[in-house]
Amino acid sequence: MPDFQFETVHRVAGRVLIAGVDEAGRGPLAGPVVAGAVILPEDFTSRWLDDSKKLTGARREILYGELTSDPRVRWASGVAEVAEIDRLNILRATHLAMRRAVAALTGPEPDMVLIDGLPVQDFPWPQQAIVKGDALSLSIAAASIIAKVERDRTMLALDKLFPDYQFGRHKGYGTAVHLAALQKHGPSPHHRRSFQPVAQLSLDFSGGRDP
Repeated sequence: MPDFQFETVHRVAGRVLIAGVDEAGRGPLAGPVVAGAVILPEDFTSRWLDDSKKLTGARREILYGELTSDPRVRWASGVAEVAEIDRLNILRATHLAMRRAVAALTGPEPDMVLIDGLPVQDFPWPQQAIVKGDALSLSIAAASIIAKVERDRTMLALDKLFPDYQFGRHKGYGTAVHLAALQKHGPSPHHRRSFQPVAQLSLDFSGGRDP
């Protein structure tokens, strides 16, 4: 289970406000990429808080409610939309969403930001990148919950607008059901045209031109 091992090192060094950052949605063929940023109080405890990928959707929703209703927890999210993903590429768009999430935190800026994965480009705050950080740091795990729940809710909303693709079932990932819907209906406005196989289908459905 994640804990405060990384946060404690920074607090001992005088960096008091520690934010965790994580993203959801780098791999799907559709929908935005969403980042979460969370600053937890030093005495925060949770029996269930873990990497969002290890939890059920129901458990994530419960934890999201606990985090967002706790007045001691500072949290925010940032989004990079499909058009930005296609224009920038998914890595740069993910970094953009992460910067937006930290910038959206209310109150004093963090003294240190713990980031899941690799360092973020053009990041205006001190950072420490931690591979598999969502399984190691409570702050990053909390951020992973914010990012995952908010992105899943976005995909559920898109499912109501574009029911042919069943976004609520696969959240935009390239499942067999999703690929079959793409083959039948072509890409929606929320599909990432820079991703294969959406790119080829965009050409097929436009008669050789990407619209």
